[in-house]
Amino acid sequence: AEQTVKMSKQPQPISPMKNFFAGGFGGVCLVFAGHPLDTIKVRLQTQPKPKPGESLIYSGTIDCFKKTLAKEGVKGLYKGMTAPIIGVTPMFAVCFFGFGLGKKLQQKSPDDILTYPQLFAAGMLSGVFTTAIMAPGERIKCLLQIQASTGQVKYAGPMDCVKQLYRESGIRGIYKGTALTLMRDVPASGMYFTSYEWLKNLLTPAGKSHNDLSIPSVLFAGGMAGIFNWAVAIPPDVLKSRFQTAPEGKYPNGFRDVLRELIREEGVASLYKGFNAVMLRAFPANAACFLGFELAMKFLNWAAPNL
Repeated sequence: AEQTVKMSKQPQPISPMKNFFAGGFGGVCLVFAGHPLDTIKVRLQTQPKPKPGESLIYSGTIDCFKKTLAKEGVKGLYKGMTAPIIGVTPMFAVCFFGFGLGKKLQQKSPDDILTYPQLFAAGMLSGVFTTAIMAPGERIKCLLQIQASTGQVKYAGPMDCVKQLYRESGIRGIYKGTALTLMRDVPASGMYFTSYEWLKNLLTPAGKSHNDLSIPSVLFAGGMAGIFNWAVAIPPDVLKSRFQTAPEGKYPNGFRDVLRELIREEGVASLYKGFNAVMLRAFPANAACFLGFELAMKFLNWAAPNL
């Protein structure tokens, strides 16, 4: 019986395809729940250092929230949301697909139950999958989000941004920050899925299966998984936001330069910039994501049992 305690119970054979569709639906739920705080996170992370005698534009999360609402209304909080909806849906589809594939590849037989290190490895594979889609999307999102706060409008929208980046520096311009996106997403994805499965195991009453988990339990496990994910992801995320929005040639040695400058100017704590906004967003957004995923999975298992 000792073996079963450590591992996750999985009733159904793993289907990467079902993971793909259910993950996409989870992604849509995540964007709706989390986008307002994402806008605030990027504005806080990229606000310029005040000149002597001036104060910061935003003193913190709540202040940024209030000012954005006052100046731009609710729409301001949902600025740049089309890009994430178009980007996040396939990205979460690919992310959950990668996790499903990673689990399936490690199974000797369909009813093999995976250990936590195996789940972590599957999660890391999903991080590699998502980076391919994620890096350009993130670069575009950050550029569009900061132009709203700097007031210089250079890009008319996501497609215009892609065109201009491509014109200026080819495919490399679009993929700027990929190594940092990998550094952020590979360990963070491992953490994300492992902590979710671990919490589901913890919350599943003895003798019951994961399918019997209540909605509050799924929301809690999903929300906490988001927090574990970001605890690992924030430092590389801060570096990435800086690097991807910096003018061409500012950091010739890539992220090493960004890291040196940040620590020299603002100390180690600056690697956790936007921490409150991220954590406030991580819980509801990922709770919504995993709940959407689980409900879509139940529906798919019922509608297409053999997919």
